[in-house]
Order: sequence, then C-alpha cells, then structure tokens
Amino acid sequence: MLALTFGGTEQIALATVDKPRLLQPTDVIVKVTLCGICGSDLHPYHGREAGLQPGTIVGHEFTGLVEAVGEQAAAPGDRVMSPFTTSCGACFFCGSGLTCRCSHAQGARCFGWVGEAAGGEAAAPGAGLQGSQAQYVRVPLADGTLVKVDAQRGGGSDSCCTVTIQARRDAMQVPEGVTDEECILLGDILSTAFFCADQASISLGDTAVVIGCGPVGLLAILAARQRGAATVVAVDAVPTRRLKAAEFGAMAVGISEAAAAVAAATGGRGADVALELVGSGAALGLGFELLRNGGVLSSIGVHSEPQFPFSPVDAYNKNLTYRSGRCPARRYMQQLLPLVVSKAWPFADIISHRMPLQQGVEAYKMFAERRAGVIKIVLDPWAE
Repeated sequence: MLALTFGGTEQIALATVDKPRLLQPTDVIVKVTLCGICGSDLHPYHGREAGLQPGTIVGHEFTGLVEAVGEQAAAPGDRVMSPFTTSCGACFFCGSGLTCRCSHAQGARCFGWVGEAAGGEAAAPGAGLQGSQAQYVRVPLADGTLVKVDAQRGGGSDSCCTVTIQARRDAMQVPEGVTDEECILLGDILSTAFFCADQASISLGDTAVVIGCGPVGLLAILAARQRGAATVVAVDAVPTRRLKAAEFGAMAVGISEAAAAVAAATGGRGADVALELVGSGAALGLGFELLRNGGVLSSIGVHSEPQFPFSPVDAYNKNLTYRSGRCPARRYMQQLLPLVVSKAWPFADIISHRMPLQQGVEAYKMFAERRAGVIKIVLDPWAE
C-alpha cells in the first residue's frame, strides 16, 4: 500500500509498504478514505519533537471503512471515524471521560508514533502505533476507539438530533450527512479546540484571546464564540491566517498589536481567558501577559520546553488559573456531533486543500512553509 513515512527532520517520503495486519482479537483494519495533516505532525518534521522512529507511517487524523476485523471487534463495511488516540472504553480513565489517558496496555497510543528503538534498531512489530496517512491503518481496541453514531434526524436545519456513541460491536457507523472532512475534524482538532475553550471556563460575555490562528486556533475562535465569548481577539503573525480569523468573527491582530487590542477591548483590565494553541514558550508567555488578574490560561499546544515562561511567583501575583493537557477526543466527538450535524457553524471552512496522498510530500512542504492560502490540508489515499 501507499503511505507517507518519516525519515528525519524535514524528510517525509511517499513509500510502498506492507499493508497492516491484525495483531489482536480487538483490532480492525480500516481502509482510509480521507486523512489529514495536523499541526502536531510538524513537530517531528521540524525537529522540535525527538524520538520518532524513521520509517514510521505518520498521521493521526482519518476516517474510512472497516475492512478486516479481529474476533472481538467491529463489522466489515462499517464507515467509521476515529480519535487520534486509542482507548479501551472500560478502564477508570475511560469511564471518567479521560479517554486520552486510557490505562489499557494498548490504550492512549497516538496514531503515527513509534518510538525510536535503542541502538537504531527497527521497532518490534506492534510497538507504538503506525499512522493513518496511508491507504490502510490498524486500529487496536477498535470497539473502544472507533465511533459509530446512531442518529435520529427530522427534516430541516432546526430539527432535533439525538446522538449516542457507544463502544460495542454493533455501534460503529457514522450517520449520513456527516462528511469525511467533518469526521476528520471531530477526531482531532475540532474536539481539541472545544476542549481548550472548555478548560478556560468561558462565561457569557467574556473577552477571550486566541494565541495562534492555525487550523485548531481558527476552530478555537468558533468554540469560544459558541461557548459565549462576546469578544475574541485572535493573535497570529501570518496575515492570511488573520484574514480567516476575521472571517470567523475575531478581532485579528499581529503579535505586536495584541496588548493594545486587548487593552482597548477590556478598558485596560486584560482578557478573561487566553487559549494557547501553538506549543511554544513565547505563545504561552503572551497568553499570560494578556490576561487580567484572576484570568484563566488554557493551553493545548504540544510543548517541548522544560520550563514555563512565567514563574510560580508570577502566577501567584496574578491569581492565575492554568489548565493544560491532551484532549480526550473520543469523549468530545460524542458531545460535538450534534453541533456538527446541525451545520450551524462553518467548521469545515478551514479545509483549504484536498490533495491526493501521492502529493503528500508537497502537501507537507506547503503546510510547513505556511504558503499563502494554506490552512488545513486533507489527503485522499486513493486519488491519482
């Protein structure tokens, strides 16, 4: 099969590799119909995140059709969507909604990450988890990871939508009307954006700052507005991203303009909440600086620095509330699906390019270089 593989810093290759096979009774093999490039895929690509085994199939955003099943999982032909991490659905953490920290031996694995083996040896079969920027992907713990939705929908855009998502053998279908693009967003960055907004405990009428207007940041603008923020100040250095942020209803400014914009919007008090979606110390520090006393800083950017850009004394003197962590996407997919089905918010408008997987190397370059007009790229594994 065709797949995109990691070769080192700024090295992604289109390769012909073996099709994945079932390793456990709870596995399924999914034929990928669409996959996405995530901002966090760029961390090892740029060398910011070390430890990824060369040759690993990259990517963790996908939707597709179940092709092969283990003895205890799924049904062939089911259309499924997936969060970016695996989960058993039965442990303490899954039961409490923190599916991203599943304690099962095969749980909490991120697709597209196989850790580098000692001495440069190849990783053992089943170590880590191969990614989804490929024609097929193996999904462990399929009944606790993949999603089927049983939906009852009436006519019209204002109709009631009742949605249940269950981790069981007969519960893996995605409803009609939800596009592959929306499935990909639900499985990662849309869920992450709302998780970031919810961690900030946004109240009706709040002023929110969004640091970073990449794909997840743009969705965070919509999430903050949907959760009740009256004013959203979006900060990014890239002009084309600021244009899209403005289209989504934010006051979009450059980094040097951020302090003045927040001061003007709040009478000098500072923002009520700051959402940091970049994963850099500079972005985290800017979010801290723009907050009022007693504000909330919510960070979902994947950081590699070992230290905070502000001290415990700084946090104490500001009465800061700081929240961070990986999004439990499996839980958020359930919460957000009715909102996606309603088509009330233009979530899929962030997808700027749909390209064949065969052009994936060029797609990575376009995304990494922040070329004009590039926001979110999805890849079709079967297009030529």
